[in-house]
Amino acid sequence: MQYTIHLWKQAPFLRLLIPFIAGLLLQYHFAFALNTWLVITAIAFLAFVVFLLLPLKRKFSQSWISGVAINTTMICLGGILFYKNAGTNDAWCIKNNYVSQKLLVTLAEPLTEKEKSFKAKATVELMGDDSTCRSAAGNIIIYLQKDSIKPTLTYGSQIVIDKPLQPIRNSGNPACFDYEQYCAFQHIYYQVFLKPNEYVVMKEKKTNLAKRFLFNANDAIIGILEKYITSKKELGLAEALLIGYKDDLDKTLVQSYSNTGVVHIIAISGLHLGVIYFLLLLLLKPLSDKRKLNRILKPVIVIVFLWLFSIMSGASPSVLRSAVMFTCIVIGNSISKQSSVYNTLSVSALLLLCYNPFWLWDVGFQLSYAALLSIVIFMKPVYHCIYIKNKLLDKIWEAAAVTLAAQILTTPISIYYFHQFPVFFLMTNLLAVPISTIILIGEIVLCCVSFVAPIAAVVGKILTWFLWLMNTIVERIEAIPFNMWSGLQISVVQNLVLYVFIASVALWLLKNHRHYMYVSMLSLLLFVSIRTYSFYEASKQERLIVYNVPQRQAIDIINGRNYQFIGDKELQQDGFLKSFHLKPSRIAQRIKPDAGNTENIILWKGKRIVVLNDSMGYEKAEEKLNADVIIISHSPKLNIGDITNAFNCKTIVFDGSNADWKITKWKTECEQLNQQYFSVKDNGAFIVNF
Repeated sequence: MQYTIHLWKQAPFLRLLIPFIAGLLLQYHFAFALNTWLVITAIAFLAFVVFLLLPLKRKFSQSWISGVAINTTMICLGGILFYKNAGTNDAWCIKNNYVSQKLLVTLAEPLTEKEKSFKAKATVELMGDDSTCRSAAGNIIIYLQKDSIKPTLTYGSQIVIDKPLQPIRNSGNPACFDYEQYCAFQHIYYQVFLKPNEYVVMKEKKTNLAKRFLFNANDAIIGILEKYITSKKELGLAEALLIGYKDDLDKTLVQSYSNTGVVHIIAISGLHLGVIYFLLLLLLKPLSDKRKLNRILKPVIVIVFLWLFSIMSGASPSVLRSAVMFTCIVIGNSISKQSSVYNTLSVSALLLLCYNPFWLWDVGFQLSYAALLSIVIFMKPVYHCIYIKNKLLDKIWEAAAVTLAAQILTTPISIYYFHQFPVFFLMTNLLAVPISTIILIGEIVLCCVSFVAPIAAVVGKILTWFLWLMNTIVERIEAIPFNMWSGLQISVVQNLVLYVFIASVALWLLKNHRHYMYVSMLSLLLFVSIRTYSFYEASKQERLIVYNVPQRQAIDIINGRNYQFIGDKELQQDGFLKSFHLKPSRIAQRIKPDAGNTENIILWKGKRIVVLNDSMGYEKAEEKLNADVIIISHSPKLNIGDITNAFNCKTIVFDGSNADWKITKWKTECEQLNQQYFSVKDNGAFIVNF
């Protein structure tokens, strides 16, 4: 209890951060009107003014009034900032006004090359037709068709689009990634695929000098890396490590890093800034803190170099968040040696969320703060568990203690979002993190000596070898049997219960308070009870799912905790399509594969499911077959009338493997025949509980 009170006093910004986050969550879930927040803020302000006017004696007894007023104000501030940052509340937002009109847009980034197109984010400037035109706000994603000549468009190019935009939607598959919300948090609401004759390039360009400098710096760094690191696999990793450029990354390699628990190495984040931070501290150690000038100069140098690296590495949201965190730590330590790290972290989090409230839902943001907080709390207790005399072994154990400590508070978040736990994370981190540090320093050196070709060539060869070594280590560890505990599924409630368990166990062991032991046991019992009940519920499910997978057939027939799969062979192999579209659903429903089914007509639980893949002729039958669901796949040459001649069908389902024009034709025929239908491309996965 005393520790809690001490922490509360030493971290005043933590007391402001908690109600601020509560305001963000309230606005996100309940979408209050702006006037509601303003009225509550005015009431809180009046209450605080009344408190200030109270006699001194009464202020002590009525101090709760100021506490309530301040906390209420912070809640309202969170709600107001979320409201103002939500683009849909803007009167000029394209989402509220777009009705198939011409658009003037400005490319907000250089083109990124994809397999079949070029992609870029664009900002909408004007919207209208030939007679009227008005300002607009919001972003769209543009895909440009690939042909023999790469488009000359670049950052700042302005184009006129006269083609209907397509709203960004989720696939609608169970437990799928909420891509629509992810884009909305970036004020992106539509997308469009353009052929060369479907847009007009304007002569003028609208650019920001700072952004243009960043993009040019990125291009220059990529050019240096491409020149001196010739291996494609290693080059992709080198680009991701230094500037966060991931377009050249090997997808299989990324999966290997994820499966072994070191995917944070690829994404520029706190790890990279931490390396730069500790290197700077080491280099500046000779500067004595006794001189006043040095006490000012050291933090200034550290902050300047941290931000220079952040800018040169592309200034991505993850690296900017880390830069703000370390800046607050440097300033806090320079002001007071006794500054609370909890207060420093709270300040940085509050500043970041004021700048962009949507970062609260960003997995990288959550993991960054969970990892730092976990290291601050648990690193020393874990390290002091084992005493080692040998200095080298002691340093290795210290690095292991940091890794173990960081894992404590990040594990629940990782399981909740990624549904897996890397068993050999400690071994992989102990090997890969030091090598990645050497690579990062080497890449900085390579950029600095790139104008001296012979030296740069030597540095490039050394870097290529270290990159190969790190990739090999990660891939070999991934190949070890049982390296990954996958298929884990926990709810938000279970996640919170896990944190209660971790906190109570930590307080019990660190503070030796027995009542925390009882709390930990109760929380563990609650966690197990919720998990057991979820397995019980899963054992009773009987369900048909027709997934929305572009150009693919994918059907699951679920019986309890088993499923039979009907679909394309590509989706039976581990890969992006299966991981993105099918795996989240199967994990959420706690199901495992059973024998597949290749029959066109399936009798199951008293229901008849018909799968039509081929073009077949149907004659009008004297006695029609009853069918609960007919699923049409792979665009067979069929008319709906032919199907209704042969079947009495409740619902006809068109899956994602059918051509768009075919689906449009079939929907028209269904409406003419009063036949119930469902298109997964339009409405997401088709789900029936039997």
